[in-house]
Amino acid sequence: MAVQDIAFVELYTRDKLAMAEYFESAMGFTRVADSVEVDRSSVLLRQGTTQVVVTSGPGTWRFLEDHGEGIADIALTCDDVAVSRDSAIAAGAKPVVSLRQSPAVTAFGDVMHTLLPHTGEHPGTVLPAGRRWAPSPGTSAGAERRIQALDHIAVCLEGGTLAAHADFYEEAFGFSRLSAEYVAVGGQAMDSIVVRSASDRVTFTLVAPDPGKEPGQLDGFLARNAGPGVQHIAFLVEEIIPAVHEFRGRGVEFLSTPDGYYDLLDQRFADLRMEIEQLREAQVLADRDEWGHLLQLFSRSPFERNTLFFELIQRNGSRGFGSANIRALYEAVERDRLAAR
Repeated sequence: MAVQDIAFVELYTRDKLAMAEYFESAMGFTRVADSVEVDRSSVLLRQGTTQVVVTSGPGTWRFLEDHGEGIADIALTCDDVAVSRDSAIAAGAKPVVSLRQSPAVTAFGDVMHTLLPHTGEHPGTVLPAGRRWAPSPGTSAGAERRIQALDHIAVCLEGGTLAAHADFYEEAFGFSRLSAEYVAVGGQAMDSIVVRSASDRVTFTLVAPDPGKEPGQLDGFLARNAGPGVQHIAFLVEEIIPAVHEFRGRGVEFLSTPDGYYDLLDQRFADLRMEIEQLREAQVLADRDEWGHLLQLFSRSPFERNTLFFELIQRNGSRGFGSANIRALYEAVERDRLAAR
C-alpha cells in the first residue's frame, strides 16, 4: 500500500485560460498539453517535477458552487493500486471513479486521491494517464524556471478531526507522523500534524482550529470552503529571494511580514546577519532545525473566495516546516483578514 509520489494536483476553476495564464506568466510554469472531455476541459502545466492540471467545465460546477476554486484531486502513485485502494476503504475512505477511470478514494471534504501505479519514472515528468492529451502550442511566459518540486500540501480540517485524519493516512497509505504543533494567538489557536509517506516524497501538513477557542482564520477558511480542503501548496525553490522578486514583479501578491520580525531574526540567526537585510527587503521568513535552516514566504490567494494560496520554500538542510514561523504566518493571515473587513 506504499505511496511513492504525487503525480499531479488538479485545480478546478471557472476560467481555465485565465488560471493557466497565471501559472505561466506569474509563476513560470510551462503549458504542456490540453485535454477536452465530455463535460470538462483541462490544461496540464509543469515546472520541475510539479504537475498542475487546471480544469473547468460542467463537470466541475458542483465543486465550484460548494467550495470555490481549489484543489479537487491529489493523485498518488502507489506500489500496488488495488492494495492501496482496499487499505484506504478499510480506513474509512469511500471508493469513487475518477475521470481517468482510475481507482480513486475520498480524502477529506470533496477532495479525492486518484491512485496510479508507480512505474519507477517520476510521474511529474509524464502525461497523466486516462485523458486524450494533445500537445500545447507552447508557453507564453519567458520566466526563469524557479520551482523544482512540490514540497508539501497543507490541508485545513475541521476542529477535533485532526488526529483521525492523521490516523487515516497512517492506516490507508503507510504514512508516518513527523511532528505536531499547537499555536495560540490571542484568543485563537490551531493544531497541526505533519504526515509523510515512507518514500519521503509525499508530505501533508494537516491543520485545524481549536474548537475550544475563538473563531479565527481557519474557521474562516472552513466557512468559505464549506468544509475541509487544501489550504495551500508549497513549491520548493533553489533560491527564494530572486524567485520572490521575480514572482512579485509578475503579479503574485505575498503576505506582508512585520518589520519587527527581522529585528528578532537578527538575534535568532547571528550567522545570517549579512542576509537578513535581503530577507527583510523580500519579506521572506526564516527558521532552523537540527539539520539546517529554511526560508519561506506565503502568497495571498488569487481566488475570489480566498480558498487556496501558495508557498515558496527554500531548504538549506532543514527537514522541518518552519514551526517558529507558523505563528508568523498565522498572524500575517490574521492581519489580512482583519484589514479586509
